[in-house]
Amino acid sequence: MGLYEDALERFKALLQEAREHPDIGEPTAMTLATTTAAGRPSARTVLLKQIDERGFVFYTNTRSRKGRQLAENPRAALTFFWAPLVRQVLVEGDVAPVADAEADAYFASRPRLSQIGAWASQQSEPLSGRDEFEARVAELEARFDGREVPRPPHWTGYRIRPDLIEFWHGREGRLHDRDRYHLEDGEWRWMLLNP
Repeated sequence: MGLYEDALERFKALLQEAREHPDIGEPTAMTLATTTAAGRPSARTVLLKQIDERGFVFYTNTRSRKGRQLAENPRAALTFFWAPLVRQVLVEGDVAPVADAEADAYFASRPRLSQIGAWASQQSEPLSGRDEFEARVAELEARFDGREVPRPPHWTGYRIRPDLIEFWHGREGRLHDRDRYHLEDGEWRWMLLNP
């Protein structure tokens, strides 16, 4: 097994441990950091929907703030923090949209109200009041009544292809363990880091 595969297996094992922990309500929650082309950063919490050798996948509105930033600068960082495990994982890498067929399949698996919400939300845009949004939801529920809700053209998945995966394990006295897998000159390398 190569270093990249080893890093992914370590991550998957931690994610499974987080899923099994009774005090972790949303084990797939991750902070997604993006920047504009000018380098202005922003961060928000999204949910991991898939992890495999191709990378880490989440879904969103492409017209949202994060979608616009990823179009300007297709790099991102993810942070998973599982406080009860005293564990954190940092992932950095290039970002690309998933294939349409992959986005279609995932969208079809979502609850119907979430599908309607993807059409109704003009994510990150100003809203005059909750009534405005609820009226759009009602209009779309009527429009798609009795039929499947197709994936909106402005909604897709993004895959972060890692070039860095860093593991942190908190220890007493802040004498933490940190180690990093990173891509350098086309090869994966591993190193220990000071806490």
